Amino acid sequence: MSNTDKEQHEGQAELRFPQLEADIEAAQHGHSAAAFLAAIVESSDDAIVSKSLSGVITTWNKGAERLFGYTADEAIGNPITILIPPDRLDEEPAILARIQAGERVDHFETIRRRKDGSLVDISLTISPIRDANGKIIGASKIARDISERKRAAERQDLLLREMHHRVKNLFAITSSIITLAAKTAKTTSDLAAGVKDRLMALSRAHEMTLPNLNGEAATGGPRTKLFQLLSTILAPYEREGSDRWQLVGDDIDVNGNKITNLALLFHEFATNAAKYGALSVEEGKLDIAAKVTGEVLEIVWLESSGPRQAAPETRSIGFGSRLEHIVSRSLGVDISRQWMSNGLAIRLSIPRHAISEQ
Repeated sequence: MSNTDKEQHEGQAELRFPQLEADIEAAQHGHSAAAFLAAIVESSDDAIVSKSLSGVITTWNKGAERLFGYTADEAIGNPITILIPPDRLDEEPAILARIQAGERVDHFETIRRRKDGSLVDISLTISPIRDANGKIIGASKIARDISERKRAAERQDLLLREMHHRVKNLFAITSSIITLAAKTAKTTSDLAAGVKDRLMALSRAHEMTLPNLNGEAATGGPRTKLFQLLSTILAPYEREGSDRWQLVGDDIDVNGNKITNLALLFHEFATNAAKYGALSVEEGKLDIAAKVTGEVLEIVWLESSGPRQAAPETRSIGFGSRLEHIVSRSLGVDISRQWMSNGLAIRLSIPRHAISEQ
């Protein structure tokens, strides 16, 4: 090879080597970017899953393992329908049809099933996966657990409904208090004092059914007696010189963290009695008897000498009934009612440990 040819060959090599180095660097950069992206997916708190257009799971990150309970080995190769409850199976064909059309599904709220069979509220974001030529070959899913958010929304709705219910009841009870006080007051001063005393008692009973910032009853101490609790709730309906209501039987301790639930239950009974029953008329009477038998507390709430009350078939069932159901379920209380010509008997059976043990 002549010196001229040798110089030309070396020059061409020098020109090619920089391009080759650039290609290698680009490949290494692409590999690093892919590895970095894979690390992000794997460490995400959200469940990130990919599936084929036939609905078969192809990738499964640690977030999916935590959310759904399946390991990657258990999930990959199986149909995505292992996560879908039977009553929601129609969602999958509709989602796949949108993905095949190139659409993205954002924040689709639904319910999915874990490995143990339990259900979880999730928000899904689903996007098409395309190959190098732009052809759609699958779908990626990002699932976020929104169970706590849903529960918070339900609690907020319940609180708003309870507040509305309370406001309506307070107006009704205040009207009843004024009416009853007016029948026994001899002067306007007597009327004003009677109404004021009853409203203050009503305020104390109302506070007893509200939790403080720690979620405990707003009664000050960790415990109270059953009869003290009932006396506070019934104080607004006392009548001077006459026993309008009385408590007899076994007086037991009520734990602080149970006071609110039990107070809500009896506050609802008293409210209904003031609106419809024995406490709504001057001659009405209320007798409450409590008896402990073994590990069960039996309570009888007996209204007499009052108007005939309507059974559930004729009286509309509203938020009060729903509240009673929630509270009684949380305490394990069995409640039965017997409507009579001049009153109502409510019988409660409460596990003693539900209100007297920490």
